[in-house]
Amino acid sequence: MRVRIVTPAPEGSTAGNRITAERWAGHIAALGHSVTIDTGVGAEADVLVALHARRSHTAIRAWAESRGGAPLVVVLTGTDLYGDILADEDARRSLELATRLIVLQPEGLAALPESVRAKTRIVVQSAEAPPRVDAPDESAFEVTVVGHLRAVKDPFRTAEAARLLPRTSRIRVLHLGAALDADLAVRARREEHENPRYRWLGSRTRDDTLRILARSRLMVSSSRVEGGSNAVVEALACSVPVLASRIPGTLGQLGAAHPGYFEVGDTAGLALLLERAESEPVFLEDLRASGARARERFSPERELEAWRALLAELAGA
Repeated sequence: MRVRIVTPAPEGSTAGNRITAERWAGHIAALGHSVTIDTGVGAEADVLVALHARRSHTAIRAWAESRGGAPLVVVLTGTDLYGDILADEDARRSLELATRLIVLQPEGLAALPESVRAKTRIVVQSAEAPPRVDAPDESAFEVTVVGHLRAVKDPFRTAEAARLLPRTSRIRVLHLGAALDADLAVRARREEHENPRYRWLGSRTRDDTLRILARSRLMVSSSRVEGGSNAVVEALACSVPVLASRIPGTLGQLGAAHPGYFEVGDTAGLALLLERAESEPVFLEDLRASGARARERFSPERELEAWRALLAELAGA
């Protein structure tokens, strides 16, 4: 089959939607299908896979109008599941038009209307550790934050928590991600100037991001909303312990028993977890062990098999 993937993130972007689209294109090609990626206008195809119900709605509607019953797969992001499908007419219409819906972790099903759950499939994301992992920096306890500077990511929560740490702490926060808002770039530079524990590294290549993540002692995901965080999966692949905001998307990835949750926006709670991770080896090992138990669910082989099953189902239909 000819499969066309639509994502709002352009070629060269390090946005999660683009990373997911490119990884899936590799899986689909490995299964013997032809595959293209575009941002809204693309080649003829037998199947359309559209990431983001609202932002890709124009392409979704055009496909439905021109191709009738041809397979249309809509992939639901965090902002779709926990915002847009509740209030945006385009997003809700995308749900109706889709032949199949994809969520990235089991908790995503609960956010959907009952009427569309039967046509929803779970495709759990995957990641692989870089081939070479640098030794941790012995001069500091490096904590990474991986994600573009967007309000939905609550991007400065870890920096603010680091300000509350005792003077003896060696924690240094490394933030990887582009500023998608000029005001957030100004704030990041101000935070660097005022907070000696924080460095904003800006946008990096995927290889650089994985290399820095893999050498770090800890990763923090502070998002207010996630459909299924690529950064969390990458940390698990690199055996890096994770602290995360307690949101459905991350609960669906790490499980309810993961010991590293803090409440959304809880700066003091995150600071306490950071201090424990640095000072209590047993707690850090508990975080690592919890991640190891979750990691097997995020293998490339499982993701490939999910796509094999979905495409076979669409071909049969």
